[in-house]
Amino acid sequence: MTKIQTISPIDDTVYYSGEQHSLKEVETAISSAREAFAEWASLSIADRIKYVSGLVDTIENEKDAISEEITWQMGRPLSQSPGEIDGFVERARYMMGIAEEFLSPYKPVEKSGFERWIEYVPLGIVAVLSPWNYPYLTSVNAIVPALVAGNAVILKHSLQTPLVAERYLQAAKTAGLPDGVFQILHLNHENTALLISNRYIDGVFFTGSVEGGIAIQRSLTNKFATCGLELGGKDPAYVRADADLNYTINNLVDGSFFNSGQSCCGIERIYVHEDLFDEFVDGFVELTKKHVLGNPLEHSTTMGPMTKVGGADHVRKQIHNATNQGALSLIDESLFKASKMGTAYLAPQVLVNVNHSMEVMTEESFGPVVGIMKVSDDQEAVRLMNDSQYGLTASIWTEDEKASRELGRRVETGTLFMNRCDYLDPALAWTGVKNTGRGVTLSGLGYRQVTQTKSFHLRIRKKMLS
Repeated sequence: MTKIQTISPIDDTVYYSGEQHSLKEVETAISSAREAFAEWASLSIADRIKYVSGLVDTIENEKDAISEEITWQMGRPLSQSPGEIDGFVERARYMMGIAEEFLSPYKPVEKSGFERWIEYVPLGIVAVLSPWNYPYLTSVNAIVPALVAGNAVILKHSLQTPLVAERYLQAAKTAGLPDGVFQILHLNHENTALLISNRYIDGVFFTGSVEGGIAIQRSLTNKFATCGLELGGKDPAYVRADADLNYTINNLVDGSFFNSGQSCCGIERIYVHEDLFDEFVDGFVELTKKHVLGNPLEHSTTMGPMTKVGGADHVRKQIHNATNQGALSLIDESLFKASKMGTAYLAPQVLVNVNHSMEVMTEESFGPVVGIMKVSDDQEAVRLMNDSQYGLTASIWTEDEKASRELGRRVETGTLFMNRCDYLDPALAWTGVKNTGRGVTLSGLGYRQVTQTKSFHLRIRKKMLS
């Protein structure tokens, strides 16, 4: 057996030790899921919801302990980690609440002599591959709808957050889910590829990097499994001349640096109308300086370390390269005593004099840095917002709703916000365009992703009716 060691970014100590699962255990898990699937799928939607609701309730009841585990595993301040469990519960309960509506059969207009309808049947066995940055919020998007729709689920979570998978499994047992319906596997990349390429895996849902998404696609080249990929982002914000300045600054600072910028839909680049540019930058910098970087277990801390030193070094390199190309950094790193080279502790940084020849404005940073550019009008802003290989979310900050509607239709993005950012509404489809991936989670459309359509076309003969 190969050991797992999860190193906490707080103090570089080993927080979790365990064993990776072997290929034989992968095959056993798939066999168990196959045995459990038919009976699970045959249950009513209401009965499946009872089980899944019990799983969700168990996790909610352990919120305090789980929040501390999140902080130790990935470094988010303990004062903020409980919010992830609140969001987990919100999404899970919303998806359970709409299940009957979106999983019930659809009947077209009646046609004499025929009975016709469409059913939404489960895919079969679904593999969910989840990352560490929002370990419950990313995984719930697929796990709950997949289970409610009647699928058996195998969760492979990041080896940085293995206790999340363990919590899910314990909650499933506490809720009484039948054996084999929900399982977890701790896997390396090689065995993950063997898992998802197995002929009996009918759906794969992955959240992670573009490179990871391409690797998933390669593993599926010999079959036609359903595949959902939520990949990178370089999410832009546009501050129009009529924006409420204080409100906008408060929200965009939070959207840029919450979770140390380790959010797929966090703000990574900001375009500001020239009429507001200087005032916006001054206010943004002053508010950024108020962050407290330090031990995330301490109540006063508002920014913890990044989860991995390699991620912090990637951001440092982007900043260094940008400043060498003429960008101006506006935050003196010495104001943040905990920020040190060679560690995961990294001060937030604001850059101006940036342009799209710089990697920091075009490639995902996934850390606490944001570039701010001046624009002259809506057209320039939209052009720059669309000048990206990614398209997850984009936000427009304005008092003009009509302008947001018109501009929003021109912005290449999965979600268009006005006067908010970095949020998932479970009633709306969570999706992206371009290299951000493919597929949909959340909303009623999320159920279409974890099911397949099956048509019934019955011709009623007169003799049969007599």
